[in-house]
Amino acid sequence: MPTFLFHDIIIGPIRSRRMGLSLGVNLLPTDHKFCNFNCIYCECGLNEQVPKNYVPHLPSHKEVIEHLAVSLQTVEQKPDAITFAGNGEPTIHPEFAEIIHDVIVLRNTHSPQSEVVVLTNATQLHKPHILSALQEVDRCMFKLDSAIPETIAAINQPAQRDYLENFVHNIQAFKGKKIIQTMFLRGTVCGKTIDNTTDTEIDALIALYKKLRADEVFVYSIQRDTPLPLKTVSHEELSSIAQKIQAAGIVVRIS
Repeated sequence: MPTFLFHDIIIGPIRSRRMGLSLGVNLLPTDHKFCNFNCIYCECGLNEQVPKNYVPHLPSHKEVIEHLAVSLQTVEQKPDAITFAGNGEPTIHPEFAEIIHDVIVLRNTHSPQSEVVVLTNATQLHKPHILSALQEVDRCMFKLDSAIPETIAAINQPAQRDYLENFVHNIQAFKGKKIIQTMFLRGTVCGKTIDNTTDTEIDALIALYKKLRADEVFVYSIQRDTPLPLKTVSHEELSSIAQKIQAAGIVVRIS
C-alpha cells in the first residue's frame, strides 16, 4: 500500500488527532525513513536496507532552530503543539538534547501557548542526556503496542535486544508525566496472524500500564496507508478496549 515521507524539517501546521494544530519537527532524513523500529503499520513505510557503515544525512541543530524560528514567526495561527516525530525515531539524532533545549527557548519567545511534544519508542532513555531532555518537554508520548514480546517482535520489529525489559526500566526511571500510546490492529503478515486486541493482549497491556504507573493511555488504530495490508480496529472496539482500561483505574483516551 502507498506510504509517504515528510520531505521538510518543519511540517505544517497540520491537524492532529492527539495534538490539535501541530507544527511537526522532523530530525531524520527527508528522503527516506531512518528508525530503530520497523513497524508494520508505519505511514513512512518499512526501513530500507542500508550499508553497514551508513551515515545518514540529518538536519543540523542550527538548521532545525532556524527553520522552526521562521515557521513560528510566519504561521497565521500559532500551533497547539510543536511535535517531534517525522521519518523515524527523533531521539536517535545526535544533537537531540541540545535541539530540545533551544526549541523550548524558541517556543517561550514566539509561541508560549504551544506545547513541546515528543513521540518516541523510549529506546534511548537509558542515556542520561536523552532522559533529561525528555523530562523538559510538556508531553512525552511513549509507544507501546503490546506487552507480549512475540507480538512486539511481529508489530514493531525493534532493533534493540530485550526491548520490552529495557522499555519497562526506562519508563520507570522517567520522572515526567507518563503517557503511553497503543496502536491496535489486525492482519496477516507472511502467513502469521497478528492481533493485539485479544483478551490476552489487553490483560497483559493493562497489567503493564499499571506496573509503569501510566498517567494516561491513548488508544488508536490505523487511519493512514500502511506498508503491509492491515485491518483497522473500529471506534466501537476501541471504546470497548478503553472501558476495560478505565475499569482498571487508568485514564484513557480514544484518538
